[in-house]
Amino acid sequence: MTIELTVASAILGLLTAFGAGLAQLSSFKAIRSAATLYIEFWRGASALVQLFVAFYVLPVLGISLPPFLVATLVLGLNVGGYGSQVVRAAVQSIGCGQSEAAASLGLSRVQAMRLVILPQAIRLMLPTFGNEAVELLKLTAIASLITLQDLSLAAREIAEREGHAALVYALELAIYFVLGLPLMRLTNRLEARLAPRDRDRAAGTVAGTP
Repeated sequence: MTIELTVASAILGLLTAFGAGLAQLSSFKAIRSAATLYIEFWRGASALVQLFVAFYVLPVLGISLPPFLVATLVLGLNVGGYGSQVVRAAVQSIGCGQSEAAASLGLSRVQAMRLVILPQAIRLMLPTFGNEAVELLKLTAIASLITLQDLSLAAREIAEREGHAALVYALELAIYFVLGLPLMRLTNRLEARLAPRDRDRAAGTVAGTP
C-alpha cells in the first residue's frame, strides 16, 4: 500500500507540477493567477490538515471518497505545488537566447518550449524531483491517520497487539529506509551523470563553442 500510494501520488504530483509550473509562465494573467492560487493553497497549509479536511469535512458536504483516493489527491497535489516551482525555475534558467534561436528557425512558442526549452530544463529538474520522491515516500506515513492500511498503520497495530513496540518501530524505520534507498541512489546517479555534461557545456561556453 505504501508503494502504491507513493507511485500514484508521484504521477499526480508530476502532472500538476508541470501544469502549474508552466501555467505560471503563461502570457495570460488569468492562467497565471489560477496557478498561483493553487500553488499557494497547497504549499501554505499543513498536508496533515489538508488530509483531515478532505477525509472528514468533505463527506459533510456530500462528497465521500475512498481513503486511498483521498490520500493520493492530497499528497499528489501537495507535492505538485512544490514541484511546480522546480519546473518554473528550471525553465526560467534556460537563457532567452534559446527562445530567440528557436524563433529565428520559425518555431512557435509552443514548439520552442516542447522541442528546445523543456528537454534542457528537464535535465535540471531530475535531481530535485528525485529528492521530492524520497520526501513523498516518507510523507505517505500520514495516510495511516485516515485508516489507510499502509506501513505505518500496520506497524502501529502490530505494536499494540503483540507488544515489543521498540522492535516494531525500529523495523518500520528500516523498511522505510530500504524503500527509499533505490530512490536516493537513483537521485545520486542522476546528479553524477548530469554533472559532467554541465561542466562540458560550461567549458564550451567559455571557449566560445556552440
